[in-house]
Amino acid sequence: MTPSRLSVNVNAIAMLRNRRDLPWPSVTGLAAIAMEAGAKGITVHPRPDERHIRKTDVFELSEMIEDRFPNKELCLEGYPSDDFLKLVKEARPDQVLFVPDDPDQTTSDHGWQFDRDTSRLADAIASAKDWAVTVSLFCDPDPSAPKHAASLGAERIEIYTGPYGACYDDPAKAEIELTKVVETAQAAHGLDLGVNAGHDLTVENIPALIARAPFIREMSIGHGFTADALIYGFAESVRRFRTAMGEI
Repeated sequence: MTPSRLSVNVNAIAMLRNRRDLPWPSVTGLAAIAMEAGAKGITVHPRPDERHIRKTDVFELSEMIEDRFPNKELCLEGYPSDDFLKLVKEARPDQVLFVPDDPDQTTSDHGWQFDRDTSRLADAIASAKDWAVTVSLFCDPDPSAPKHAASLGAERIEIYTGPYGACYDDPAKAEIELTKVVETAQAAHGLDLGVNAGHDLTVENIPALIARAPFIREMSIGHGFTADALIYGFAESVRRFRTAMGEI
């Protein structure tokens, strides 16, 4: 079987759990179902206010993956603040995705502006590498972005696919946005950067993307996956998304 590209983001599961002072739905339990069903790993974005993922979730996921799923991966997503870097150092995920988020943002909705904050990024990247954590940077669909990520020492980029996903009812505009994503992916691939993609990806819009950028190594999917899983269940949604990616 082809290795999976699918990293399931379980932020929404944590948000639902946090509506009550109860341990369910279980973040680790559903993450385990996803990985047992064939997902390559789990992505979480622990925000400072812990409105969904908590620091305790990060350590519980890390321990579970180490103990039960040694061939799977944990990706931590976050702004490279001192607190977040401390969490990365302690949890030692397989991958860290640095995003330029304000703490009050609902979700990551833009990539780094590489003419600003490069000193913070460079220091954060160097620290993560010292901890043997693979570094990815969140980039807008802009073919000029990968060269900046490479110059800072990142090993991968994650292309923000939100504008493409937002065109679910406008095929002509979707084609324009898809082309931007593909050109950015090609630019990164040409620089030997690993290419990830994430945001508003669905079983409907993934096939066109993977057909034009088959070298994408990871797709981090949360909202669309959770919406699908409410209908089909976690295990079946893993199968559906992997089928959309042409893996099974």
